[in-house]
Amino acid sequence: MGTLYLVRHGQASFGSDHYDQLSPLGQQQCQRLGEYLAAKGRRFDAVITGTLARQIQSQLAMAAALAPDAEPLRLPGLNEYDSHAVISAIHPQPLPRPDTPELFRQHFRILRDGLAAWMAGRTQPVGMPSYAEFSAGVAAALTLVRTQFEGDVLMVSSGGPISTVVGQVLGTAPETTIELNMRIRNSALTELSFNPKRHVLVTFNTLPHLDADAYAGWVTHT
Repeated sequence: MGTLYLVRHGQASFGSDHYDQLSPLGQQQCQRLGEYLAAKGRRFDAVITGTLARQIQSQLAMAAALAPDAEPLRLPGLNEYDSHAVISAIHPQPLPRPDTPELFRQHFRILRDGLAAWMAGRTQPVGMPSYAEFSAGVAAALTLVRTQFEGDVLMVSSGGPISTVVGQVLGTAPETTIELNMRIRNSALTELSFNPKRHVLVTFNTLPHLDADAYAGWVTHT
């Protein structure tokens, strides 16, 4: 039996013109997680990420302290959905930059509605796969882990794929998967045990590497 360590990328550049980049704090979050896992003696038989810049940068920041035993695999099936496309499918008018608490809440309220419409097949956001195709990409990554590896595996992805993993393992309703997505924190760790037949959820959305007063200001969601 092995353990799959699922990591959400560090803080990206939310609200900027180039979201798909780690912020300086995002780099620190992932470096700290790498240090924590190294101190625990974790060694990984495989390292897998999506192909987005923030996912790869997160893995590389972790690798500064946590050298992998093999070259990382980059799987497009672990890439995040395009939140702007999801929102535009139900709200064609451009949203203002979310730079106040009210606009921030509005952004995520509309995103929830857009995700629900996409998952139900009521919309098809421009440039994105259907939700069935998105879910299939996530499921294929899980199958790869179950069938090709026996030890510990590190997988760095994003909130959408990670919540979809948990939803698939637990058999949750789409509404629950969306709420899981909204709760996942940057650099958070989700653990699943696995054997050739199935995955089992062990922990969800934990931050053991930031569990000290010195890191209280490092906990972020976007």
